[in-house]
Amino acid sequence: MKLYDFPNAPNPKRVKIFANEKGIELELVTCDMRKGEHKSSEFLKKSPSGKIPVLELDDGRCISESVAICRYLEAIFPEPNLLGASPFELGHIEARNRHIEFEMWREIGISWVNGPIVAQLGMVKQIPDAKAASDVAARNYYERLDREFAQNAYVAGDRFTIADISLYTAIEFASAMVDLKPESSLKKLNAWYESVRSRPSIAMLAQ
Repeated sequence: MKLYDFPNAPNPKRVKIFANEKGIELELVTCDMRKGEHKSSEFLKKSPSGKIPVLELDDGRCISESVAICRYLEAIFPEPNLLGASPFELGHIEARNRHIEFEMWREIGISWVNGPIVAQLGMVKQIPDAKAASDVAARNYYERLDREFAQNAYVAGDRFTIADISLYTAIEFASAMVDLKPESSLKKLNAWYESVRSRPSIAMLAQ
């Protein structure tokens, strides 16, 4: 299987961590977003939305969207389970992952689009007030997570799941690219981050 990737892009990284947890080897194919390859007519046949990641199966069929790709990988490689082993877990992990996507990633995305790196590209008309508001919302969510980690070792309970992968990549990207690193005073959140960062599935990506 081929995974269309771009170095350090967070959504392909979610899939790579997920695959690493399961011991799945994927052939990585770089889609150079700087050159607009993700918007080429050839790539749009694989991903009509013009986004990465895309998983291309051996028969040429393609699956886009990171969580959708992870669902496919879990279906063909069920263990270790990362999406839910019981009816409750299936719902709970899905809910927690959606919280991260819609309440955390959304704000990080707004701050990114209206931040200094994108400003240098001159691609969009930025809204400083939007960034100010999303920065506050993201930091408020960090505080919420710090409180939640006082009760649970991981995002969705007592074990590592896709929700932890989503949160890890969100914080990593926000810290490096959006100047939204969690405050050092958030001890529980930072301890979770350091623990997850040391997992082999994540550490091996830096090699």
